[in-house]
Amino acid sequence: MRTLWMALCALARLWPGTLAGCAEAGRCCPGRDAACFVRGWRLDRVYGTCFCDQACRLTGDCCFDYARACPARPCIVGEWSPWSGCADQCKPAARVRRRPVQQEPRNGGAPCPPLEERAGCLDYSTAPGQDCGHSFVPAFITTSAFNKERTRQATSPQWSTDTEDTGYCMEFKTESLTHHCATENRPLTRWMQYLREGYTVCVDCQPPAMNSESLRCSGDGLDSDGNQTLHWQAIGNPRCQGTWKKVRRVDQCSCPAVHSFIFI
Repeated sequence: MRTLWMALCALARLWPGTLAGCAEAGRCCPGRDAACFVRGWRLDRVYGTCFCDQACRLTGDCCFDYARACPARPCIVGEWSPWSGCADQCKPAARVRRRPVQQEPRNGGAPCPPLEERAGCLDYSTAPGQDCGHSFVPAFITTSAFNKERTRQATSPQWSTDTEDTGYCMEFKTESLTHHCATENRPLTRWMQYLREGYTVCVDCQPPAMNSESLRCSGDGLDSDGNQTLHWQAIGNPRCQGTWKKVRRVDQCSCPAVHSFIFI
């Protein structure tokens, strides 16, 4: 390639105008553009019509200076925004965060990654501050990683900073689940893929999911004798749901991370 470049430069000195290319024409076109061409040398050492569009790399008819004149520029994105609040109060909903595009991709550069992420959430109080956590019957669960983000003060004003209850853990054995769990592949809902029939899972009950008066989580199955079939639903995809049976209550969860969840 270096030898070809030197040869073309020498040719240009002998016959000015023969080294026409993308830079001289000021052309760099996205996609396939049949009108984005000049008369000049191609990379395959043929003189004639050469192109300055993005597709010329695939068709092999780029002008000799396409790579220099039209360098690939990847998409560059900014930082994620803070998570929004839940779209609804007192029922399973979704929260969202977004990030801006700082540079659009050009000339075949890497495309932009996802600009929006959604995750399940549930608010336990109304706008006036009324607690509504007691109204949920099935167990709503999400990945235990979410517990690092939520705070009892922000989610439930019923909780005081003086409350020292450390919560508890419920162990269940899964019995059934819908196929929608296995097909979930979004970044913040991929945890649903690890739900399997016949496995023992741990579900942590912590504020603010824990009711401030009963110190219980909705759907925890604590009153079950172990033979009762209980229902659960994944936050973030209402079609991912199933049944399980209570195994026991323990002070702290000890299941593997992929089988550890929280009531929400």
